[in-house]
Amino acid sequence: MNSLLHFLFPFVYWLPNVTRDTIKADLMAGLTGAVIVLPQGVAFATIAGLPPEYGLYTAMVTPIIAALFGSSLHLISGPTTAISIVIFSTLSSGGVEPGSEEYIQNALTITFLAGVYQLAFALARLGVLVNFVSHTVVIGFTAGAAILIASSQMKYVLGIEIPRGESFIHTWFDIFHQLPSMNWAIFAVSMITLATAILIKQLVPKLPNMLIALIVGGLAAIALGGESAGINFVAEIPAHLPPISSPDFSLQAIKDLAPQAFAVALLGLIEAVSISRAIASKSHQRIDGNQEFFGQGMSNVVGCFFSSYAGSGSFTRSGVNYTAGAQTPLSAIFAAIILAAIILLVAPLTRYLPTAAMGGIILLVAYSLINWETIRKIIATSNSETSILLTTFFATLFLELEFAIYMGVILSLVIFLARTSIPDVVSLAPTSDPDTGKATLVKESLANNLSECPQLKIVRIDMSVYFGSANHIQNQFHNISEKQGIKHILVIGTGVNFIDMTGAEMIEKESDRLQEKGGGLYFAELKPKVNNFIHRGHFDEHIGAQFFFEEKKTAIHKITTVALDHVKCQSCQFRVFSECDLPPLKGGTPLESIPIEDYRK
Repeated sequence: MNSLLHFLFPFVYWLPNVTRDTIKADLMAGLTGAVIVLPQGVAFATIAGLPPEYGLYTAMVTPIIAALFGSSLHLISGPTTAISIVIFSTLSSGGVEPGSEEYIQNALTITFLAGVYQLAFALARLGVLVNFVSHTVVIGFTAGAAILIASSQMKYVLGIEIPRGESFIHTWFDIFHQLPSMNWAIFAVSMITLATAILIKQLVPKLPNMLIALIVGGLAAIALGGESAGINFVAEIPAHLPPISSPDFSLQAIKDLAPQAFAVALLGLIEAVSISRAIASKSHQRIDGNQEFFGQGMSNVVGCFFSSYAGSGSFTRSGVNYTAGAQTPLSAIFAAIILAAIILLVAPLTRYLPTAAMGGIILLVAYSLINWETIRKIIATSNSETSILLTTFFATLFLELEFAIYMGVILSLVIFLARTSIPDVVSLAPTSDPDTGKATLVKESLANNLSECPQLKIVRIDMSVYFGSANHIQNQFHNISEKQGIKHILVIGTGVNFIDMTGAEMIEKESDRLQEKGGGLYFAELKPKVNNFIHRGHFDEHIGAQFFFEEKKTAIHKITTVALDHVKCQSCQFRVFSECDLPPLKGGTPLESIPIEDYRK
């Protein structure tokens, strides 16, 4: 009951930690966050093809709900670039005019469906799923999305006409074709805004560079002639709180938008969990993936009824929130409330905001999305990771964005399966510990001039035995028995964390094969989870209980004294076990022929 209460109402557990000092720290962090999100919210809504106020509505509602029902103390949710570009790509390709009532309602419907998906993931305890999406895929997708964002803003930066809904290639073909007819006044406003934002960021990083750059851009637009020079301005943002809204709950709308909503939900979860974990690595907080799923789902479901489109965690705002000294999720709530107050006061001034200045700011946002340092590391260190990076990047540019996300997930799973399908089957050799003098087993490659028993091969499997790795392990067993001529194989199970039906059946077949040759497949020190699975599936009964041991010492003693061919032992030059010095028997007795009662004595 306590765990359920914590899952449904996590804020009940951190609210008692709120003090006068934490409120003061959270209030200052919230003020900083509100100033930062003001230009970002307008920019992200523009990227999504929505009226500017919808980005601000999202920045007011989503952070409050996500803060109350998530697990991170510092994560700030709201509109993000990646989700905004997915929303635009999805809805504009359907022929609906961006900014129209139908377009807005479709965006709200996708938001609702994405939230439902996220809540379903949370209730199913699937928070671990985001671990299978590799960081390389996220880097590649984000870089591709940055290029798409920059491409979508070129018409505002250059003052040219580009038809909506065109592909990446056709967009740039139109840009180069119309480049001679660009509006130099519009281009100047964009570049002045962009340069101002960059300079302030470099010279005075503590100031809100984007907000100041927009003001400078507005003044530049007026100085260059304003509308008489062909410069367009953003429509005045309504000076009121987020109005009540409703998604389209018709079956046709749900059927049409559900696949795209799934991609939005998945991307939002990847962003939120990865960002919250990145911040938590600095704050030393434990992040619950399922709780973050629940918080993001609740924020989108509730937000769609208050004119908010799909949101997620923001790395920029979350990082600033932590750096500004936030102590509890109240900082996100304060940021949303302060933003609402600012909008009520300064909304009429947005009519002086030129679209060219917004284009310049969005170009800066797009550039900041590309993680150049990580990309260089990936290219320098791993060919396979580089191929994944490039595949995701080009899929984002040339395919549907939701398909690129699915491809990234599939690639991540393929990578995982590929890496776990070839586990290390380590050959172990007996030696004595130099400190204690006791016999021990070491990796053969780490020990020089160590001999192995010609009749018994000792190996350790350093990964789970499942359908993906079963064939590789079976091939290793075949190499040992056929190429090396060893019929007795002892598996040390300390590295096996999991075994499935395919793996267990493979072990069963290999045991039968070796027993037919007069040898056996033995197991020692299996973990309780693996041992229980083998017992519940009655695999130990088929193989023979006498082939399983709790300790490797006992296993080696029984195998060497009972199972090996002692005629060969008499002429063997390698005395690798202490049992080798015992008086040899007159020949080996097959282990499987010994009654279990006598064997355990």
